[in-house]
Amino acid sequence: MTSSKTSNAAEPEAALAGVRQRIDELDQQVQALIAERAHLAAEVRAAKGELGGAAAYYRPDREAQVLRKVIERNEGPLSDSVMLRVFREIMSACLAQQEPMRIAYLGPEGTFTQQAVYRQFGHSVNAISQPSIEDVFLQVQAGEADFGVVPVENSTQGIVSHTLDMFMHADLKIAAEVELRIHQHLLTQARRLDEIERVYAHAQSLAQCKHWLSAHLAHAEVLAVSSNAEAARRVRHAPDAAAIAGRHAAEVYGLPVLFANIEDHVDNTTRFLVLGRELLSPSGEDKTTLMVAGRDGPGALFRLLEPLARHGVNMNRIESRPSRQGRWDYVFFIDVEGHVEDANLAAAMADLDSEARLVKVLGSYPKAILGRLPESTGAA
Repeated sequence: MTSSKTSNAAEPEAALAGVRQRIDELDQQVQALIAERAHLAAEVRAAKGELGGAAAYYRPDREAQVLRKVIERNEGPLSDSVMLRVFREIMSACLAQQEPMRIAYLGPEGTFTQQAVYRQFGHSVNAISQPSIEDVFLQVQAGEADFGVVPVENSTQGIVSHTLDMFMHADLKIAAEVELRIHQHLLTQARRLDEIERVYAHAQSLAQCKHWLSAHLAHAEVLAVSSNAEAARRVRHAPDAAAIAGRHAAEVYGLPVLFANIEDHVDNTTRFLVLGRELLSPSGEDKTTLMVAGRDGPGALFRLLEPLARHGVNMNRIESRPSRQGRWDYVFFIDVEGHVEDANLAAAMADLDSEARLVKVLGSYPKAILGRLPESTGAA
């Protein structure tokens, strides 16, 4: 009887040992394939020759094509978001074999913008925190950074006007866009809400959590600061204060999450732009951003938009900003589907040139690759 029980118990152990052996064999194969991919990436770089820095070897258009194929091939059980993250990190590590790219971003450490950097480039980069959006532009334009990442709009709070305004002066191109689902959390050393006397956060995050704060922390003083990461930094040693930020900021500054997902809208999403110095080739699924200004007179805006409609170009967004070249003088930022090399958009641009006093292509770049993405862990 004892021998039978021992035998029955040994069978699952033997089966488990077999599974573990198979996993070890697969790990060895996966590791060998990653190494082979790294060697091929080095061959590509050697074939291109010395191009002057890591940025010259990074092609967001080509990377977008690779990652779209990852989603197309994915049959589970891992989600699109997991597969994209794995391949992003493999590609990032392969590209950084000789020299990691320098990516300027709106800091400090722990912001959602830093999270967008890692979403786009992986972790094998040198992420360089900057104190302002203007500084990110300047770092890229001066060549101190290979690329830059800045926020441009939030689904509930609208446009980040300073980002658009910078394009009126900077000679940069949009190389990619990144979308992050934003989850805001209440970070604090306090154990109960009634112990919290002050709440710090970026103004946009306070607005995104306005109803939750009114319902649960109406007694607390609400204070806007430069970023949610700065909010977390302020409260890490203040048990009577709380910060609104993401899990990444909680990890960076060692703060517990008292309440998670306190944003008022569950689909709260922020869009970021990747700044580069060159116009990209088509990736197959692209978006183009234009900066245009019309000639004064009746129907000026209609004359700017009519060529797009006539040539079947779909417009996704339009924003107006003061040109700062005269009173009540405006420029328009227009997002359209397609690449400037596409026949219909090229034809519309030719007609637009004759109607507008200013037409500037800010970038033709791959659409954000989303897949099935549960987001995000950063701070605003």
